[in-house]
Amino acid sequence: MQGFLNLNKPFGWTSHDCVARVRKLLRLKRVGHAGTLDPAATGVLPIAFGKATRLLQYLPSSKAYNATIRLGVRTTTDDLQGEIITSAPCPGLSLAEVKSLLPQFEGKIEQIPPSYSAIQVDGKRLYDLARRGEKVEVPVRTVEVFQIEILDWREGEFPELDIAIACGGGTYIRAIARDLGAALETGGTLAALTRTESSGFYLKDSLTLTDLEAQLQAGTFCPMAPDAALQYLPSVTLPATSAQKWCQGQRIPVPDVSGIVRVYEEETRFLGIGQSQDGVLIPQMVFEPIS
Repeated sequence: MQGFLNLNKPFGWTSHDCVARVRKLLRLKRVGHAGTLDPAATGVLPIAFGKATRLLQYLPSSKAYNATIRLGVRTTTDDLQGEIITSAPCPGLSLAEVKSLLPQFEGKIEQIPPSYSAIQVDGKRLYDLARRGEKVEVPVRTVEVFQIEILDWREGEFPELDIAIACGGGTYIRAIARDLGAALETGGTLAALTRTESSGFYLKDSLTLTDLEAQLQAGTFCPMAPDAALQYLPSVTLPATSAQKWCQGQRIPVPDVSGIVRVYEEETRFLGIGQSQDGVLIPQMVFEPIS
């Protein structure tokens, strides 16, 4: 079995937990995921199995989330799973004040990831260093936020803002919550997070682990085709003779195509990923060799 699973990750599970569970349910060793989600986050976690794990690196990096930001609170982890650093009610805060600051979090922005994150510094994960109480300088990253849309606003001593965020890979929504709170001078932390899109997979099409188990027991589970998540890439179709040569590592002349492409034999058989430059198609990853 090989292909992709659009998994709806449950609350409290790590991405590694989900991979381990899918590996056990499918009885496969080769299982991997794209785009790690924090344990407290739910939503889309793309999972590949079999030879499709080799295609994870070619998935698009776009992401989308629905997030709830609680203002007036700061925590060690920049979400409600951490210890409270400060808690100061701000009942007078208005939605207009929040709206005026949101544009500074759109576009290409510089962001300091949370101290409790999987980023490595000198070969060590930040969350491991943080748990040991070690102080390290977290490197600034440039990320891109395409759009922030306000979904709801709830007044109170600790107002909550619901937003939808579309962004590029590597963006930390916890950092946006923290930095919005800092800009408002109230403090802020992430109260809830659901990923609604990741690498071309959408929440509305996802399966829970319970769904997966039920479909496997009923014999109705049908994995997504290995090339289904790669439709954003242009494609090249080769005749049978050229396809065989390409699968054997040879370079094939192809006009009018450049960059990373999907490669097919006579439009139906997915062969793998190639790179076209200067009119020549170079094998990058042969998924389905021709004997």
